[in-house]
This record gives sequence, structure tokens and C-alpha cells, in this order.
Amino acid sequence: MNAPECIIEAALLTASEPLSGKQLRQLFSPELTQDKLNDALENLSRRWTDRALILSESAQGWRFAAQEAVARQIPHLYEEKSPRYSRAVLETLAIIAYRQPVTRGDIEAVRGVAVSSQIMQTLSERGWIESIGQKDTPGRPSLWATTGCFLHDLRLNDLSELPSLDELGELLATEEILLSEDDLTPPPQSTPAE
Repeated sequence: MNAPECIIEAALLTASEPLSGKQLRQLFSPELTQDKLNDALENLSRRWTDRALILSESAQGWRFAAQEAVARQIPHLYEEKSPRYSRAVLETLAIIAYRQPVTRGDIEAVRGVAVSSQIMQTLSERGWIESIGQKDTPGRPSLWATTGCFLHDLRLNDLSELPSLDELGELLATEEILLSEDDLTPPPQSTPAE
């Protein structure tokens, strides 16, 4: 195995968080080219095939993760009590994810009720939303969008992988959370922040 692969493998195995392509390239002086990084990642991925860990890419970067079959065998190692979120928190998150960037006023217009500061704080502290600027209107309200952490936690590479509104409607209906498709349809000019 060549030196760049060894260094990248060690960095990924010891990092507590996923590492971006840029972070991986910057491990070297001079900085590794994107082509050489791609080759090294491809070789590592091949080497780790049929092993307990796989090399995976998410919106936040590259990391090693347990193969799904293996992860099911060792769930007690990951027993982290998942926080339970209220319907209001989940509705707010869905509106932000599908209509971003949005203001609190936009969210309130869709939900039909006021959005408490606590809801926005909960989502922000979880790392799922962030203020990406201010709307150019009186009062200059904050514009909210989802984050890379949101994508990572939902195991998505980008927002296009979110369930379609039809699928979401079926999921929400089973939870008795009813939002109309018109409420979640993104306006044509909306684009998520990079």
C-alpha cells in the first residue's frame, strides 16, 4: 500500500468526525490532487470490501462505518437514547427542509400557529438548522436552512435524496401529522445554501 493511502486510512480510522475531501488533501504537503485522493479512496474502499467496516461518504465527508449486518449485531455499543421530538419540532424541520431558505414567519404561515423560540433553538442546538442570512424585508428576519449535520444524521448526500412529498405524506399520515402538499412545495426561486 502506498503512503497516501496509509495516511488517509489512519486519519479516517482515528478521526472522531467525518473528514472532507479538502481535509484529506491537506494532510499532505504539497496538497494531494483530487485525482490522487479519488484513487486512494477507491483503493481503500476496495481493500475494505468484505470486512466489518466500510468506507462511506456522507454530506459531511468520508469515514469508516460498520457494515449494516455487523452494526445490527453490536447495537449495545451504540445505545444512545435517541431524543424524542414533538410533532411541532418535526413539522418545523420538514417545512425548513422542503422550503429552505425560510423565515419563522414563513414557517408560521404554513403551520398556522406561532413557532416558539424553543423549537428553533432545539433544532439549532441539534445542529440540523442554521441561520444563513437575513431576508431583505422590514425587520430583516433570519433565513433558516438545514445543515450538513442534518444530511449526515439522515444519511443523505444532498437534499435531492429527501423522500418525495407523496412518500412524506404517507409517512406523516401514519403518524397523524397532516400537512398539505401545497404547504411543503418549495417555491421555484428557493435554493438551499451551500
